[in-house]
Amino acid sequence: MPAQKPSKANILWFLPTHGDGRYLGTTSGGREVNFNYLRQIAQAADQLGYYGVLLPTGRSCEDSWIVASAVAPFTERLRYLVAVRPGLQSPSVAARMTATLDRVSNGRLLINVVTGGDPVENRGDGIYLAHDERYAVTREFLSVYNDLLAGKTVNFEGKHIRIEDGRLLFHPLQSPRPPIYFGGSSDAGIDVAVDTVDKYLTWGEPPAQVADKIARVKTVAEKRGRKLSFGIRLHVIVRETNAEAWAAADDLIKYVTDETIASAQKIFSRMDSVGQQRMAQLHGGRRDKLEISPNLWAGVGLVRGGAGTALVGDAETVAARIKEYQDLGIDTFILSGYPHLEEAYRFAELVFPRLALEEGGNVTPLRVNTGPFGETIGNEYRPAVGASQS
Repeated sequence: MPAQKPSKANILWFLPTHGDGRYLGTTSGGREVNFNYLRQIAQAADQLGYYGVLLPTGRSCEDSWIVASAVAPFTERLRYLVAVRPGLQSPSVAARMTATLDRVSNGRLLINVVTGGDPVENRGDGIYLAHDERYAVTREFLSVYNDLLAGKTVNFEGKHIRIEDGRLLFHPLQSPRPPIYFGGSSDAGIDVAVDTVDKYLTWGEPPAQVADKIARVKTVAEKRGRKLSFGIRLHVIVRETNAEAWAAADDLIKYVTDETIASAQKIFSRMDSVGQQRMAQLHGGRRDKLEISPNLWAGVGLVRGGAGTALVGDAETVAARIKEYQDLGIDTFILSGYPHLEEAYRFAELVFPRLALEEGGNVTPLRVNTGPFGETIGNEYRPAVGASQS
């Protein structure tokens, strides 16, 4: 049974707390990611009308909770998609953190559940569990976490987690809790998702593969009497013409060497994440067949873990591809582009007018107000002429 086609979309952007730049696989054009730069990106996303921003998690990133709590006061409407980490956090502590950040951000928190797919990084964090066992921990974690945020007193004894008289004194602003997002392509991941979360996420696979994944999730969810919504994580390379967009894609990886690709793919191959394995299979470590579906380009995944594909084209083309994913049941798009500040503007200005957005009223309208000498004036209202002015 196909997923219901959403009539409107939520578009989120990305805060690159692990680094940013003009090119991949090189320090050329790299930018220091400090607080002021992250604040710039968040404020741009807020002003432009993005629904929210995703903050990544892991040892290569600045801590997402601290960054979100520091940046949020400088924005007004922007939501923050921040990770909880089963196995790294107590569910009770995570619930208190969630309730606090939701309250102090005035209900602008979204939660991303990250189980972790790199055994080497997991061991560095003190986690020595196999793939399916980590999802067993995630299930127990979310059982306690959800009940606490719903205001329940929790007594729980599982294989991995034991809680006695757990409770929250300060509850989240959103009721019963902030929405929970989750990505997991394995059977174990899907099994946990359909019982515990609100939105199931996939990385940017070709539409046919996304359709199959959505169908799998929906079949399991319907058997258990649950209904999930769906989101996708993609990069975007949008220009005023298709030719310019494909040239920009080539430019993004122009410093990437075969040695850099081999080194990155070796790291990815050690991971037991099914989603990461599916990403790697799209390009096979080769740069000669990177358009894996019309306007879907796998070049990012040559050197970047996680989301490795980008929609490439002019605004009309990229909007059409987004609508194809909407037709499959996707209602949330978590996007990014290099560098993230400029590309946040470019995507919003070129593509937002071609999409039906869930909160379209938040989008900054495009205005043209030409001055007497042909230059564009930024404001609609010109200053009044004073009596002393000539």
